[in-house]
Amino acid sequence: MLSATFRNRNGGAYLEPGLRQVFLFIGADPNTAWLGGCVDVDERGFVATGKQFPSRLDIGRAPFELETSRPGVFAIGDVRAGSTKRVAAAVGEGAAVVAQIHQALAYAR
Repeated sequence: MLSATFRNRNGGAYLEPGLRQVFLFIGADPNTAWLGGCVDVDERGFVATGKQFPSRLDIGRAPFELETSRPGVFAIGDVRAGSTKRVAAAVGEGAAVVAQIHQALAYAR
């Protein structure tokens, strides 16, 4: 039987369970520290978009679904709070954000 060794990052204890299947999930922890407060993030560090962000800016319109707390800045994929965390979902959001960017640019004129 195959096995994998896991170490608990908090306590340091090791566990080596037997495995029949493996599903590797990376990106569960967002790498958003570099944003340095540029946009709102949730308590886990995922970028808040649309109606998720707590600070309401007076921009004269509701934020677009994929728009961050900074008007005109958008977030898609795994880094976005509430996203499905799947490649296909991120690709779909990438396609959808183009239309939202065009709307934001049209509104800004």
